[in-house]
Amino acid sequence: MVKQDIQFGYTLYVYKSDKRVKEGERIVHKEDYPGYSGNAMMDEVKFLRSKYPASKGYRMNFEDTYVQRQNLMSGAMVWERHDLPYSCSVSSESYWSS
Repeated sequence: MVKQDIQFGYTLYVYKSDKRVKEGERIVHKEDYPGYSGNAMMDEVKFLRSKYPASKGYRMNFEDTYVQRQNLMSGAMVWERHDLPYSCSVSSESYWSS
């Protein structure tokens, strides 16, 4: 993927405390915000705090939607989604060995 083709932004995750799962929390909402800056995401989190209050066990986290990784075979830097499974990434040996 060429850098110009990617619309940078963030992915927001909303977690809720849940003792029924091993991690102690579960994802209740995930949404991409293409083209948002860091400041715009902070404003969005502030807005969503009324819908997902921390007092009721919610936690919000946002990450860059795309990260830069190195292609294992060519050495070129490529942009991939941060949540791409490792086995599907060109930066992993398992991708090239199948």
